[in-house]
Amino acid sequence: MQNEIKTTLIIDAVRQIGKQFLDNYKKKDVPTTKEAFLAQLEEIETTCFNFLNPLINQHHPNIPWVADDEFDPEAQRQPADHEQYWLCDTMDGAVQYIQHLPGWTINLVLIRNGQPYFSVIYDPLSDELFSAIQAEGAYLNGSRIRTGVKADTDVMVAVFEYGHQAKKTINFEQKIASSVAHLIKNFGVVRNYGPHALQLAYVGAGRIDLFLQEDLDTHNWLAGMLIAREAGAEILTADGQPWIWGTENLLVARKEIAALYVASLN
Repeated sequence: MQNEIKTTLIIDAVRQIGKQFLDNYKKKDVPTTKEAFLAQLEEIETTCFNFLNPLINQHHPNIPWVADDEFDPEAQRQPADHEQYWLCDTMDGAVQYIQHLPGWTINLVLIRNGQPYFSVIYDPLSDELFSAIQAEGAYLNGSRIRTGVKADTDVMVAVFEYGHQAKKTINFEQKIASSVAHLIKNFGVVRNYGPHALQLAYVGAGRIDLFLQEDLDTHNWLAGMLIAREAGAEILTADGQPWIWGTENLLVARKEIAALYVASLN
C-alpha cells in the first residue's frame, strides 16, 4: 500500500478545478427540461473527473478511483473492495450550481482500510478549503479548526438533510417530518442548506452545532465526516450509537450537544 499522500498537490488540484467552475458559474442558462438538466450534471461530472484523475494519478498511479453513485443505495452500504481508493463527489450541491445558487463544493476523499483517511472540501465562492487527515486534525485554509462551544440550545443552529434517492423508501416523509419537528422543538434555529459534506465541515468549524439526516447517503457524508471527526465532533447514528458504514442515518455534533439531542428523544 502506498502510504504517503501528496496532500499539498491534491489540495491545489481541487482548488484549481473549483476555480475553473467558478469562472464558468452562471454562464449557462438555467435548464428548463429534464434532458438539459441531466446534460449539465453529466458535463460537471466529466469536467471534474477529467481534470483531477490524470493529475493525481501521475503521483498515485496505484490508487484506483471508484464512481460516486449516490443514487445506488447498495453501492453505499459498504466500502469498495480495495485497500484504498479515491472517491470524488465532483460537485456536492450541483443542483445549486446549475440553478445559479450558492452552496456547491468540490469534494475528494481517500478511503483507506474501509475508513475515510484524507479528505478535501473546497467552496470556491467563499474561497474556503477544508481538509483533514486521519488522526492529524482538521483545517480551514491551513488553520486548525475545532467544534463550537455553545451550551445554550436557544442559540444553537441545527441542520437536517435528506437524500433525493430515498424519496420512495418506506415511511420516508414521516421520518423526515418527525426529525424536523423534533429539531424545531429542541434547537433555536433549524435550517436545510444543501451541500451535505460542507455542512459537516461547518460542524467541525463551529458554524453549525448539529447535523441530522434520516436516510442512507454515505458517499455524500464521507469527506465531511472525517473533517468533523478530526475537529472534535461525534459521528453517530440518529439514536446516538457509533456510526458504521451502511447505517441509514447520521448524527454529527460535539459530544455534549449530541447527548442533549439523544436525551431529548426520550
